[in-house]
Amino acid sequence: MQEYFLSTYKNFFVIGLSYEKADALVRGKFSLSLAQKNALLEEAIEIGLEGLVATSTCNRTELYGFADDASTLIDLLCKHSNGSKITFDEVGYVYSAEKAISHMFRVAGGLDSQILGDFEIISQMKSSFLLSKKRGISNAFLERLFNASIQASRRIKNETQLSSGATSVSFASVQYILNTVDFSASKNILLFGTGKIGRNTCENLVKHTHNKHITLINRTKDKAEEIAGKFNLTVKDFSELTTEIHQSDILIVATGAQHPTITKELIHTNKDLLILDLSIPKNVDENVTELPNVSLMHMDHLSKITDDTLERRKQFIPQAEAIIEEIKAEFYEWLDTRKFAPTIKALKLKFEQLGREEIDYQGKKMDGFMHEQAEVISQRIVHKITRSFASHLRQANGSTVASIELLNKVFDLDKIPLD
Repeated sequence: MQEYFLSTYKNFFVIGLSYEKADALVRGKFSLSLAQKNALLEEAIEIGLEGLVATSTCNRTELYGFADDASTLIDLLCKHSNGSKITFDEVGYVYSAEKAISHMFRVAGGLDSQILGDFEIISQMKSSFLLSKKRGISNAFLERLFNASIQASRRIKNETQLSSGATSVSFASVQYILNTVDFSASKNILLFGTGKIGRNTCENLVKHTHNKHITLINRTKDKAEEIAGKFNLTVKDFSELTTEIHQSDILIVATGAQHPTITKELIHTNKDLLILDLSIPKNVDENVTELPNVSLMHMDHLSKITDDTLERRKQFIPQAEAIIEEIKAEFYEWLDTRKFAPTIKALKLKFEQLGREEIDYQGKKMDGFMHEQAEVISQRIVHKITRSFASHLRQANGSTVASIELLNKVFDLDKIPLD
């Protein structure tokens, strides 16, 4: 990394922990609520950090920011979460400078997600940066880096198939239904069980099937009603299970029992019935297949679909990495130009000062001197000259430092106040 980066922005760090080494319990201790994020950022401002962004999802918690030492950021995270320094040392990670930047691009690009090609963290990264910007603890570097990371994510999603196909059983089940069932006519769908998989399946059903005839049944009715309220769905009592099965075209079972909750004795219908068992262990008895009108699909088959999807996604990793390298190169090019920005600013101020002095001098000597026109001409000349110098510095490559030193010496720029 170039000296300008380290001297102007201090060290840039990413510290955090993720699904790779920290289990859900540990990740939960280090997770940050909105209130905790605000408190963390407030303290970061108080201790004089130049820029900091905090993001927290179910799979990772990370801080992106500038500090003299990474331990400052680690201490902030531990203080404002329920995590400890000892635990962080066991499962956490620290990246700095170029490695920190590369890590951010990989996270945003879906290459470091628990599920390859998952871009859900992007919305978190956006909102987290906006929170820091609102609190006044962001800077041009962070804004450019976050925008570049988001741009890489968007291009990977649009230009590759890294996120194609089903990677969760709940989504795979809905995709299987769409590929198997003819929805030209409305179908009655019954979802039995509204735990985590049931909730996710319900969301995917509403989103992808556009079918309004979805009924929920759960042993605890209020849990089903909570989900149904979000999507305006029908809820029935557990006692009505047999009646609802009779009216259904598709039955999705996502219960958590240790023994089958659906057997052929509960099925009293002559129309075709597709049953998807998303439970572990299996909650649909194999004897349902003895009925000629019933088709049964187990979770193990749907899991195979997700495994195949992930294998197919891997072939698009090189394409995604090439996009990241392209946008990362553009970011470094921008960063490179930032190192002479103070010099160009000082040079412009110097020329403007010389222009004002000359205009004042000529105004005193000449009758009818037109100050406004002279100022316009002076500003245009200053703009053209400084733009020429900026162009030279951009193309100077290895001699940029020497050119900056020469400009500082010739025009005595060190004495020009930039604030």
